[in-house]
Amino acid sequence: MALPEPIEHLISLLKRFPGVGEKSARRMAFYVLQQGAGYGEELAQAVLSMNSRLTTCEKCGNLTELQPCPICSDPLRDRSLLCVTETIEDLVSIEHSGLYNGLYFVLGMSLSPLEDRESLPENVLHRLLRRFEEYPIREVIIATNPKIEGDMTFYALLEALRDVPVKKSRLAYGLPVGGSIEFADRVTLHAALESRQEVRE
Repeated sequence: MALPEPIEHLISLLKRFPGVGEKSARRMAFYVLQQGAGYGEELAQAVLSMNSRLTTCEKCGNLTELQPCPICSDPLRDRSLLCVTETIEDLVSIEHSGLYNGLYFVLGMSLSPLEDRESLPENVLHRLLRRFEEYPIREVIIATNPKIEGDMTFYALLEALRDVPVKKSRLAYGLPVGGSIEFADRVTLHAALESRQEVRE
């Protein structure tokens, strides 16, 4: 049975969400419809507001409404620790664990030969190296995911930071191989952070 075009269009948009298939997208579309116009308008306004009000922090790459972001501007953060993550979602997962109180840097990517990403962009590396000039960092924690793309990104970062005289560590493999930081629970993140290993160069 053919559905009206507005519903079909919403379903096609919802199907783009990670892990959402045809049936789930259809259920969500009908749920929005059943809640009435008020809910649909509020949902649409929330998406518009998110897109118009949020930007990335010029220092670390985190989502923010203000420059710099609340983490970078917090005087109580430990400015001797820098945690480098692949994505904002990874930063949020580590931050929500409540186990880390240092600064962050979000790469916004991982290396992937299959997608023609074989080196870190110069502008990203420039912003990263600037962090070491701005703060008295003594340790950088490379929090890349334990899979091929994460490993490639880790080694590219090691090479980029080769001449930076700080301790370099990586999250321990308490994280499941092939998994993602954003899906790790608090206990797993705690074990990974606590048992991180110094990188021998």
